[in-house]
Amino acid sequence: MGLTIGALHVRRSIFINASPASVWQEFTTFDRIKAWLNLGHTLLNFDLSVGGVVRMSVEIDGEARYYGGEVLVHDEQQEISFNSQWEAPHQWPVPTQWTIRLTPLFDGTQVEIFHHGFERLGIESADNLEGYEGGWDIKHLSALRKIVEA
Repeated sequence: MGLTIGALHVRRSIFINASPASVWQEFTTFDRIKAWLNLGHTLLNFDLSVGGVVRMSVEIDGEARYYGGEVLVHDEQQEISFNSQWEAPHQWPVPTQWTIRLTPLFDGTQVEIFHHGFERLGIESADNLEGYEGGWDIKHLSALRKIVEA
């Protein structure tokens, strides 16, 4: 069963003209994931097994900031969900989550990336959600579609 997406979330999606099985091939190795997800931040570790660790970094104000967490859901060809927590000294009181979902649609696949769980941050929820809404685009999903449809 997939992770529940709360009310406060960022969602980006794209339609890929390929089956979920074909899209899922780009989740099977670190190098394949890195080919499309390593844009705008650096992918350092992506162990997709439940309990595995996802770790990334991004440069903010000239400083490398690290984040990631434990994989919570791994439903092959359907969903990957993991905790997203900034490392000290920038950590939140609790982690948020990322979920990547693949849903069959027509003869292809709708791929969605959610960053969710902002409501867990209390009073800081609104500012954090606004920042991520303004900062996220679909470059990762566009890169994934280009690879799969090639």
